[in-house]
Amino acid sequence: MMRFLQRLGKSLMLPVACLPVGGILMGIGYWIDPSGWGANNMLALLLIKAGGILIDNMAILFALGVAIGMSKDQEGTSALAAIISWLTVQTMLGAGVVSLILGVDAAAVPAAFTKINNQFIGILCGLIAAGCYNRFYKTKMPDFLSFFAGRRFVPVMTVLITLVACVPLYFVWPIVYNFLVWVGESILGLGAVGAGIYGFLNRLLIPIGMHHALNSVFWFGVAGIDDIGKFWGTVAGGVQGVTGMYQAGFFPIMMFGLPGAALAMYHTAKTNKKKVAAGILFSAALCSFFTGVTEPLEFAFMFLAPALYVAHALLTGLCVGIIAALPIRAGFQFSAGFVDWVLSFKAPFAENPIWLIPIGLFVFVLYYLIFRVLIVKLDLKTPGREDDDNDAEMNIELSNDDFGAMAAMILEGIGGASNVTSVDNCITRLRLEVKDRLMVDEKKIKASGAAGVIRPSKTSVQVIIGPKVQFVADEFKKLVK
Repeated sequence: MMRFLQRLGKSLMLPVACLPVGGILMGIGYWIDPSGWGANNMLALLLIKAGGILIDNMAILFALGVAIGMSKDQEGTSALAAIISWLTVQTMLGAGVVSLILGVDAAAVPAAFTKINNQFIGILCGLIAAGCYNRFYKTKMPDFLSFFAGRRFVPVMTVLITLVACVPLYFVWPIVYNFLVWVGESILGLGAVGAGIYGFLNRLLIPIGMHHALNSVFWFGVAGIDDIGKFWGTVAGGVQGVTGMYQAGFFPIMMFGLPGAALAMYHTAKTNKKKVAAGILFSAALCSFFTGVTEPLEFAFMFLAPALYVAHALLTGLCVGIIAALPIRAGFQFSAGFVDWVLSFKAPFAENPIWLIPIGLFVFVLYYLIFRVLIVKLDLKTPGREDDDNDAEMNIELSNDDFGAMAAMILEGIGGASNVTSVDNCITRLRLEVKDRLMVDEKKIKASGAAGVIRPSKTSVQVIIGPKVQFVADEFKKLVK
């Protein structure tokens, strides 16, 4: 299970790397025109819409990333299958089709079916697509159907399997959604403790995109709280010292806590991977601080190190609860980042928002220390700490650059193309899955110029090549095909 989660987390790194720039663009645009969201300023409009291309379509990006990363050879057909699966779910479980099934107007469709566009569905569609690709990409057909053989058969099966998956989702999804709304309504009377529970659940539900169900209870009008609307005075009924309690505690987490976590992950990354880790971690940390968009950073470690994400959710709950009990109130219209913190000073129900800065600095240190200790003690595989290679492997120099000849000899040593079931590579290793382990000749593989061979399981073979492994892997995939 842990291996699956780590592979899933690695698959998400490609789309996650795209998200920080989207969040920052939206944040700048919102800062320029916080009241009109681009209606009053053309530059703000362009920035907000440009950033929204990525942020608003995060679930689709996740579907693509998971499909490519979890498929056997990262071939583009799996990405096409993911889009097909995504469109199938959005159509079959969308308000339009559900309204026809129920025989009601689209406006009367249960709220759950208006929230089907989320990260969980994106990841699910990616897994369906990858599973279909891995199972059917070599399917043979009779001559009169040969056009649909092989990779062309993958989209066909993806549609059919996704349609089957929509049947249980049609019944299960509303139950899950309504249960979360019920949970939110049940903790309303718990005051600051309830706010803490909400903060914990809010983060814990991010991986499946169901935090929106809880948010609708506390931030909007589902249960009459409407914490955001009342805080900014757009909805009547705000109470000084109470309104804003479900928002204020997120500022120290998003502006300081997660950047502290990013610094801890950077400091614990392997020396040869610090530059790579810094690229995603620090851009995502800036996005979190400036705009309050946290997903680029959270998805960078939630599947790679689930224990860290649970700790993050607990710390969020603790922070939201404590600040709700203090005379501190701040709110947001976009998210709990620096931009909204500055704008909070003008809100009618703001109360001592300046105190969020010293509290945030303490939270930064707390996150840094807790994340660093957990990463080191539990040997968690956060960005830059993967087991795939080590410093020595990064210094390997091949005797020549005839990657085709090297790949051919490795393929011969592995038992030929018929013995290969999966091809992948990390920074320094060619990672293979084989049918028959007895056909693998390690001496022949090493004779190709490879630095070593590792066999972590009966069907897994890792060939240590060095930083030029990508070129060998490309040639190897050509030969296997």
